[in-house]
Amino acid sequence: MKFQLAINLERLDDTLDMRDVARHTLEMVQMAEEGGFTIAWAAEHHALEMTIAPNPFSILTWWAENTSRIRLGTAVAVAAYWHPIKLAGEAAFFDLISGGRLEFGIGSGAYQREFDRMHPGLKQSDAWRHMQEMLPAVQALWQGDYEHNGQFWSFPKATSVPKPLQKEVPIWVAARAPMTYDYAVRNGCNIQSWPLTRGMDEAETYMARMAEAMAANPGKKRPTMAMMRHTALYDRKEDWMVPVRAAQRQLSQFENLFKNMGDVENGFPRSIPFDQLGNRAEYDPEMLTRNLMFGTPDEVIAKLKQYEAIGVDEFIYYASLGLGHREQKRSMELFCKEVIPAFS
Repeated sequence: MKFQLAINLERLDDTLDMRDVARHTLEMVQMAEEGGFTIAWAAEHHALEMTIAPNPFSILTWWAENTSRIRLGTAVAVAAYWHPIKLAGEAAFFDLISGGRLEFGIGSGAYQREFDRMHPGLKQSDAWRHMQEMLPAVQALWQGDYEHNGQFWSFPKATSVPKPLQKEVPIWVAARAPMTYDYAVRNGCNIQSWPLTRGMDEAETYMARMAEAMAANPGKKRPTMAMMRHTALYDRKEDWMVPVRAAQRQLSQFENLFKNMGDVENGFPRSIPFDQLGNRAEYDPEMLTRNLMFGTPDEVIAKLKQYEAIGVDEFIYYASLGLGHREQKRSMELFCKEVIPAFS
């Protein structure tokens, strides 16, 4: 099993100085590189302090300037917010200046609140159509002159300037729905999956969907399957509630966004009080500890072995869950020193 890092510049309130947030985020990426992680991912989100990522390529350029080996990717560029020529050029330019380290992740987007501002009138549930039109256009532009007449974009003959340094840029799609697994297999894309806070049965469901897509597309290469979980390691078992409390706080803001409740002030979503949540079981401490990648190094190794056993190729360590910077760094130290060697 290989390991990837997903991390955001993140503030759950305004007590954190943005300079400290930026410095911490870069240091985590540098620690991941030194510890043996293969890829670091930057997201794309807008007008939200809990995921500060207005342009993933700017973030990746910053990371590239301060690292040398780790590959760097978008998880994900939101197709509906871009024009194909601009997205192809931005991605190719980053690949050029990073020495060919781009991993290109593309997806549909997460929150209706963002669509209401970035692409008014588009329902998040319909945005997959933009992704499926965007990706082949970007790939064609990377190859040379290409004219596009589609449902969402049309333009005369054009090409990506510059071209990617890599002959074949690895492509990743964020997948939950069966049709996205089928699309990934048919089009030679790797898969990023995220079971949120659900149990191993959800992870097994995603593996089954990939198997079904492989069966429906005979002769296609098996994608690399990466699965993401919020991750926090600690030295003492009695510290188990520290990441749980952080996750509960962050997830209550996530709930606000996911349900598009509209209660966001200066970029900070209001935390939904637990007694107002209709799905309170999703915030149960024991469930969060069991389902997320929380634990001592030995406990985390045991959990990861379960993912390895069902066929997950790469694990995405999701570091952003509102945990303190000191605790995040200790978690990364433990993971690099004690967990990764167990999978060498």
